[in-house]
Amino acid sequence: MISFDNTEIAFRSKNKKDLQRAYFLFKIIGAPAIVKIGKWLTPFSLKMRLPIKGIIKSTIFKQFCGGENIQECDSTIENLDKYGIGTILDYSVEGKTKEEDLEHTTQIIIQTIERAANDPRIPFAVFKITGIAQHELLELVSNQIRAQRSSNHFNAFSDVQLAGIEAIKDRIDRICKAAATCNTRLFIDAEETWIQTAIDQWCFEMMCKYNSKQCIVYNTVQMYRHDRLEFLHNELIRAREAGIFYGVKLVRGAYMEKERARAQSKGYPSPIQPNKASTDKDFDLALEFLINHKEVFCVCAGTHNEQSSLHMVNLMQLNSIASQNKDFYFAQLLGMSDHISYNLSDAGYQVAKYVPFGPVNEVLPYLLRRADENTSVGGQTSRELALIIKEKSRRKRL
Repeated sequence: MISFDNTEIAFRSKNKKDLQRAYFLFKIIGAPAIVKIGKWLTPFSLKMRLPIKGIIKSTIFKQFCGGENIQECDSTIENLDKYGIGTILDYSVEGKTKEEDLEHTTQIIIQTIERAANDPRIPFAVFKITGIAQHELLELVSNQIRAQRSSNHFNAFSDVQLAGIEAIKDRIDRICKAAATCNTRLFIDAEETWIQTAIDQWCFEMMCKYNSKQCIVYNTVQMYRHDRLEFLHNELIRAREAGIFYGVKLVRGAYMEKERARAQSKGYPSPIQPNKASTDKDFDLALEFLINHKEVFCVCAGTHNEQSSLHMVNLMQLNSIASQNKDFYFAQLLGMSDHISYNLSDAGYQVAKYVPFGPVNEVLPYLLRRADENTSVGGQTSRELALIIKEKSRRKRL
């Protein structure tokens, strides 16, 4: 029986200094007022060229990121591998709009795929389509798809818009082609509902192109959306008709407050579940559905939830799926939920950590979002802290 309370296993990769840094950071993250001030002060300090980059890199960046470039992530890859945990290199630069910047991001994503080729320590690559596309074009395409499905009129795109959309599709295809060539499985991250329609469609098109013999391309499904169980049922039908394998990274979701606020301001029904219990229920039902159709679906449970992790373990055992089966993975973020990652790996299950990287200034939005999410997710920070304190006490008794 797996126990997520075993802190000796959970923190076996951390020395006293690492543990103290984690304790310090989660204490800060647990104080919403400090996080709120930090979200304003940190970007301002960097913009004004105040000497704080070194402090950021040695604290929050070191806890949650692998380095400023792919090469700097090597030590993290090696350290995780010592404990049977894979690495997912995640170029976490956001908010670019110029074509040359989007192309630069595309090239770095392809480099992560090539870095993963023939390296079992890096079982997946990942990218966000908003990292290689203008947000407004994604929204336009999503609106068009929804209009077509409802038989509603939609204005034709301009030549400039069409060119921009074709450039996005070309970048997506080059990334997926690189993954297929390198035999590297690829997660396409989920985004906000008003642009996800286009992402879902393009993701399926890439699966039709590259998933005929095995799972290469994975879509990400956010279960805090109340329509996602129905979505998965429909995708199973489409996958069977197309004769493809369908990769799913299952997550709870990352844009809840933004989604609800937008729905309220624009006067449409919220796409988000009414409460956390509903999200948890649908997440576990989705796991059951995916594993019950394991002949089509490959699954990665991207969760920091202990009960859902144990639920997937139980489902795998009930369905006679070996713990070492590489079509069934668990994933958590670097620097978080080590009690889940390391204990699952110790029990023989396939586990990987998201390892974000990029220049400190550029990755700052990601780091601030991590702090914000930890503050807003009930119990997450206190659980991390309690486990760290427990391990510190255990080591003092030795």
